Amino acid sequence: MAASSSPKRSHTRLIGALIVTVTHLFGGFLPSKTFAGKRNVVSVDGSSTLFPLTEAVSEEFQRAKRGSIRVIVGISGTGGGFKKFCRGSIDVQNASRPISEDERKKCEASKITYFELPVAYDAIVVVTHPKNDWINEITIDQLKKIWEPSAQSKILWWSDIDPKFPKKKLNLYGPGTDSGTFDYFTEAIVGKARSSRGDYSASEDDNTTVQGVIQDEGSLGYLGFAYFLANKEKLKALKIIPHGQKNGVLPSIQTIADGSYQPLSRPLFIYVNAQSVESKPWVKEFVSFYLNEASKLAIETYFTPLNEQIIQLVKQRFEKKALGTSYYDHKLSQRLNEALARETKL
Repeated sequence: MAASSSPKRSHTRLIGALIVTVTHLFGGFLPSKTFAGKRNVVSVDGSSTLFPLTEAVSEEFQRAKRGSIRVIVGISGTGGGFKKFCRGSIDVQNASRPISEDERKKCEASKITYFELPVAYDAIVVVTHPKNDWINEITIDQLKKIWEPSAQSKILWWSDIDPKFPKKKLNLYGPGTDSGTFDYFTEAIVGKARSSRGDYSASEDDNTTVQGVIQDEGSLGYLGFAYFLANKEKLKALKIIPHGQKNGVLPSIQTIADGSYQPLSRPLFIYVNAQSVESKPWVKEFVSFYLNEASKLAIETYFTPLNEQIIQLVKQRFEKKALGTSYYDHKLSQRLNEALARETKL
């Protein structure tokens, strides 16, 4: 990940993240003495969006445990992480969307049971180059016009979006298909998850999107809120005009928390392998630590923290061993307090 654009608290975190990501990608190839001669390891993978918060929690946790427990955090994207999670290859899955029906079935087939634990709020931000002076806000219909599959090889110039815009090449940047941000954005904007044009610069790493947009005056892209805030001097965020409204809303901690930044506000989750919790006490310790520290560290890593009522509901879900998901009908508009009040389903 690029040091110039990653929302981290220190260069030490960045170096550590690179080391543990490489280690994770090679499936624990490094000898056990790398981890202080112990096998007390928590393996985490998944969303690049949630990576900064999980990495912050893991650093604090490892510091508190004085090196007796090692947390390895990889970045495969939400979809890539769920592939590993539903095989039983990792203990914790970072997710920027709820588990899908197909992923639920794969976990069930592998006899993987899990906890679904919201840890923070996030938003998807639509960005362009700072020198772009012809657009400050955009409607949902315009976004759909740009990103729907039929736009491929058709919507190629800014003037194709609106005749008032200049005849300037439109270059698009966004997450790859293994990204939960990709899934959420396409469902919220196009109306169907994973329904998107394919002729754009895609990456599961939001840093790549950042670099593409800031180097291209004709750019338009979308990425996680944390990555936008970490690079807000280099990017221009567009106001989103929700359906039925005339005025656009900028993403901010306030508009994400109060629900006015719609439809691109969302909760972020960790999914925890229940078997790991039972068989590895250090995994349970890590998850409990995560839930206790997430609100404080969310602010430091540019996320919107959950309110105290929600936090308590999430902790109760973990303590009472409520396995499964509340998002089995996958309603993006569902509020967290409503979701957490529902019965879970594996």
